[in-house]
Amino acid sequence: MQISVDNAQFQTIIFGIFFVFGQILSLRSTIAKPFFGKSRTEELKGFAILAIIFSHIGYFLVSDHSFLYPFSILAGVGVNLFLFLSGFGLTLSALKDPLPVLDFYKKRLSKLFLPMWLVVILLISADFIFLNRSYSGLTIVQALLGFFPYADIFKSLDSPLWYFSLIFFYYLIFPLLFWKRFAYLCPLFLWLVAYLILKINLPINPDVLNLYRRHLIAFPLGVLFAYMYTANNLDFVRQQLKKIFLTNYLKYILATLALLIFAYFSVNSGVDKGRNIEQTISVITMFSIVFIFTIKGFEVRLFNLFGKYSYAIYLIHWPILSRYGFIYQFIPGYLVTLLYLLIFLILGWGITKVTEG
Repeated sequence: MQISVDNAQFQTIIFGIFFVFGQILSLRSTIAKPFFGKSRTEELKGFAILAIIFSHIGYFLVSDHSFLYPFSILAGVGVNLFLFLSGFGLTLSALKDPLPVLDFYKKRLSKLFLPMWLVVILLISADFIFLNRSYSGLTIVQALLGFFPYADIFKSLDSPLWYFSLIFFYYLIFPLLFWKRFAYLCPLFLWLVAYLILKINLPINPDVLNLYRRHLIAFPLGVLFAYMYTANNLDFVRQQLKKIFLTNYLKYILATLALLIFAYFSVNSGVDKGRNIEQTISVITMFSIVFIFTIKGFEVRLFNLFGKYSYAIYLIHWPILSRYGFIYQFIPGYLVTLLYLLIFLILGWGITKVTEG
């Protein structure tokens, strides 16, 4: 059941002032930082998880969709960013230090599954104790196996975990399709295998299948970007790009152009114009964000902080909102949103510490 928020637009303005002020206070120089290093990818992950949280609040939790608009319009782009950065990170690691398939699974799947298992166990227990809600044995087994075929926002155990099944699938096939010598072929193989599998009549809710198809290309694009970023024959191109970015005049022109593309396609996202158009626009918007974050001469530490715990926050944020979002009915919307962001950070930190040591 969706919740109403009084004075939604006014509450959004107040929240926006606090949110932007927090970003300004967290600005830091990026002098001598890598062109697209860990700090930059964590920043992008932070941007992505915040975009997803705001969208889930503005479009799913709250009945008045003007609340948190326009912060709430980038959920699809945020998911694409997560997939893109996952593909990028896995490929960088594989190019630097390739692992045998079983070692890859042991290292990567534990990082994927342990936080999810912890969250699932906590949710099942809390739902039973506090909400007198229980789940079938099949649902529990499917969840523990990483299979989430349904995504009902209020009835599912944790509806955003449809994403887990997709990223788990890519983690399964990546080491089977990646050969360092022919790394440039991996993105094509990944996309082709995923595309063909989704042509099969799978026991998955049609809405979830549609979500898979909308975000199918992002992970392979991350793999391709990593290959281009590291390929020896692209050293000259990278050096020229760095020189261009050091020329402030041109840098600001390119940044302005990217911002205009981002602003236009964020609002004109192609929703209801067909899956292919929507997917294309989402990818263009994603790359405009990546470009902006890459060439700017500063970092937003607030984004870095959320990015560091973004995966754990993704796992836990919607169950908290969907079960206990009624607080919006009693406290001003801007204040509740800020409070939830703090709660998600604390929970994300806790989940990460428990599962990673």
